Formats: sequence, C-alpha cells, structure tokens
Amino acid sequence: MDLLEAMSGRRSVRDYTSQRPDDSIIAQLLTAAVNAPSARNGQPWRFTVVRDPELLDRLSTEAKAYQLATLPAGHGNEERRARMADPANHLLHNAPALILISAVEPSIWAVEDCALAAQNLMLAGWSLGLGSCWIGNVQFYLNTPEGKRLLGLPEGCVPVAPIIAGYPASQPVPVPRNEPVVSWIG
Repeated sequence: MDLLEAMSGRRSVRDYTSQRPDDSIIAQLLTAAVNAPSARNGQPWRFTVVRDPELLDRLSTEAKAYQLATLPAGHGNEERRARMADPANHLLHNAPALILISAVEPSIWAVEDCALAAQNLMLAGWSLGLGSCWIGNVQFYLNTPEGKRLLGLPEGCVPVAPIIAGYPASQPVPVPRNEPVVSWIG
C-alpha cells in the first residue's frame, strides 16, 4: 500500500478481533513513529506499549471514573456522562494493544512532535493491516498522577497520544471528506 492510499483509507477503528499484533509488527509501528519530524530534531517522545488485557480493562474503568468525577455539568456533556457511566462502554474498545506516546523532553513543540509520531504510527499500522484510534478520553486520566502511576510513567512525562491498535473486526466505513477551504496568496 502506498502512502497516499494509506492516508485516504485509514479511519479510526473501534471494533477489533482478539488477535494481538506481535512484537515485530509493534516494532515496525515504533520505527515509523520515530521517523516523524520533530522540532530541531528533538525527538521528545517515549513509548509505552500495553498488551495486558487486565491492565487495559483497569485503565478503561479508571479513566471513565475520572471523566465522571471531572466533567462539568451542562456544556453538552450529558451524552458523554451517559457513555462514561455505561458499564458496557470500554474506552479502549477492547483493542488488544495500547501504544502511548508521551513527551519526555521539555520543548515548546513536544506535543506537536508527539502528534506527528502518532500520525506516522497510525498510517504505518493501516498499511500493515491494523486499525487504530487516538483515545482522548483516556488521555485526560493519564495526565493525572494516578494515571501516570498506573502505567509506570516517570515524573515530568506528559502523555500525549494514547493510540489503540489491533486487527479490525470489520472494514471501517469510508467517511466523506469536506472540500478544503483554501486561500491562495500569490
């Protein structure tokens, strides 16, 4: 699969088989991630790969509890609250792997650098037959002392991109894209 095909075909996947990506596939994803550009070649990232099903379940449960405790009332959060309170809602969609990209080097561009690494990782995964999804609801919890402790993250580490990955249970439906708004100057 070429890059443009991966870019136009990759979608967020939220339904996975139980088959775990093996170490060699994860290694390819990490290689793609570290080949992302970074400001001043700072490469401020750290990767945490979680494939323990019990830990993934615990992370989902604790992240939901954190969301319920911290979501402000109103502001359109009623639907989100209902999802977080639903015991059947697994925030990680029962994916067999979570790859967390965290910023470890102080830099004003560290978050953006980690986001570029995440995009590379997700595109590489798609080209290798894996689905992925950035799980923002888990990101909030992982930025707490309890969340960092759960994954053994060092002091000063900033979780940026919790990416679930695995083999899709079904092909994601293509999503229509809006035409870009472009201003041409010159």
